Amino acid sequence: MNEIKRRVLAVRTSKIIYREGDTVLKVFDSDYSKADVLNEALNQARVEETGLNIPRLLDVLTENGKWAIRTEFIEGVTLEKMMTDSPEKTDEYLAMFVDLQMNVHEKRVPLLGKLRDKLDRKICETDIDATTRYELHMSLESMPKHKKLCHGDFNPTNIIITNSGVPYILDWAHATQGNASADVAQTYLLFMLAGKDELAASYLDLFCEKSGTEKKYIQKWLPIVAAAQCAKRRPEERDLLMQWVNIMDYE
Repeated sequence: MNEIKRRVLAVRTSKIIYREGDTVLKVFDSDYSKADVLNEALNQARVEETGLNIPRLLDVLTENGKWAIRTEFIEGVTLEKMMTDSPEKTDEYLAMFVDLQMNVHEKRVPLLGKLRDKLDRKICETDIDATTRYELHMSLESMPKHKKLCHGDFNPTNIIITNSGVPYILDWAHATQGNASADVAQTYLLFMLAGKDELAASYLDLFCEKSGTEKKYIQKWLPIVAAAQCAKRRPEERDLLMQWVNIMDYE
């Protein structure tokens, strides 16, 4: 029997992602939380049941003392690369991106963890001063309670377009149920952290236009999601995130 060759697709913090035949194997570091690995696999399985185009979960396993998740490999190109290679089509690709996210938000997955609880926990994990943390917790508590499917890391690197033009959404590790505007605020923040201010603004305008959402409603989530992002303690992000955290009220 021929051994299937393994090729590195990406190296991320605490994990390496391989292609192995027609599958993808995400291998976590030996000290990575077993509970987090199993939760990611469970998220994937639950979101699969919505009928969204996502890679199918195939296996959860250990090798050499490391936990791993195997999913099907989706042949195609990331939306990020398409945007980079064809900047003249940015508006077209951004419209596709927003439509995909709105489609995600239409789904319900009642057994997923709650976004509100996750944000609350992340704020507690930051080194933000106690008074500001209290204000953030109070602001979060006052937000409308929804149960929409939220991706949590919705950005063009997590969208694969197949050769036949079918979009697939990857990486459901951060999936929760909650308020879609928080998910949109997170995507906006990810564009800003990547230095794509103009794209961030265009994205937010387009999402509000297509969904009929008031921009102020999404902006109210920015201090909260920025604070949660601070829990990752990335020094290069700190200054920008704290600018958002310190804007607690929008006119």
